[in-house]
Order: sequence, then C-alpha cells, then structure tokens
Amino acid sequence: MYKVFVNDKPIILTTKVEKEKDFKNYFLKTVDLNKVVRELNKTSLKEVRLIHHNEEKLLKKFLKKLPNVVAGGGKVYNEKGEILFIYRNDKWDLPKGKTEKKEPIEVTATREVEEETGAKGLEIIKPLETTYHIFRRNGRNKIKITHWFEMKTTYTGALTPQEDEGITQVAWLGEAEIEKALENSYANIKRLI
Repeated sequence: MYKVFVNDKPIILTTKVEKEKDFKNYFLKTVDLNKVVRELNKTSLKEVRLIHHNEEKLLKKFLKKLPNVVAGGGKVYNEKGEILFIYRNDKWDLPKGKTEKKEPIEVTATREVEEETGAKGLEIIKPLETTYHIFRRNGRNKIKITHWFEMKTTYTGALTPQEDEGITQVAWLGEAEIEKALENSYANIKRLI
C-alpha cells in the first residue's frame, strides 16, 4: 500500500476493494487521475483508493498516469538534537528540491538542503521513506517523488532562507517547537517526523 497526497488528502494505492465510506474506489487501470485530483480538491471527499490486482506493479502503473518530478530532501539534526525546518507558502516544511541532470539523489538532497537553508557540513546518516504528492504547475498536475535522508551537521553558523524559492524562514526546532510547527505542515512531513 502507498499513500500519495493531494494537499492533505490521501490517494491510497491498494490491492483491496473495501466498501466505500467517506472515500471512493477506482480501478487504477481506467482512472482519470486529473478528475480524481479535482474531486479531492473541490469536494468533502476524504480520500480515494486506486485498486490494482498486482501489489508489485501498483506504484509503477500509478507513476505512469502523470509526469514525475524527482526530488531529494533532508531531515537534518544538529548536535542538540534539533531538526532543521523551513517556512514556505505559509507552512512549515523540510528542505528539499528537484534533481539536476543525472545527479545522484544523495547529491540532490544535500545540495538542496544547503541551498535552501545555508547549513553546511551535511552528512547523510541513512535513507528515510520516499514520499509522493501531486501538485499543479503551469496548469498541469504532476507527481513529486521525494527521496528523504536523515542527515546530521555540526554547523552552528547563520541560516539563510533561499528567498527566490519562497522560503521566508529557516530554523532549528526542538521537540515542543516541532509539535507546534506540525500543526501547520504537510501530511508527508508529519509522517517523516
């Protein structure tokens, strides 16, 4: 099973057909994904489930439905155990961004975190889960596939938000601050934290 978010409403990719209650079932093979996105955005529908009989092919078949954008990002810890957050589009988020030509995803993740926050000396500890969400750009829906990595740094210098990317704030947040930030964040970020 996979969850793909449209804003904070999930599209569940699954092999199980369940009786509809606050959600709708569609067959992945024949679904109009743009119509599903409109429906999630414009109605009180809580979620959509896309059904395919083969668990192994579920994600691959889904990703063929819309153009894909591959990104890398980081859940970065400092020596105090705080996590590095950015504030963009009136929401708290973790730093991430698109891959550049033939760039390894680990390079994308560290480069984007550094560009968006100004943090230096980033070291990847381990890969985290990959998240999926649908966004609209230039009148078209696209699927963003974000590969996340747990990182650490000993950097204590100034943090600088990448303003040309719409980032207005960068901050190290402790446990209580993270809890508050997650009240105004995205479903995928809540899952990672």
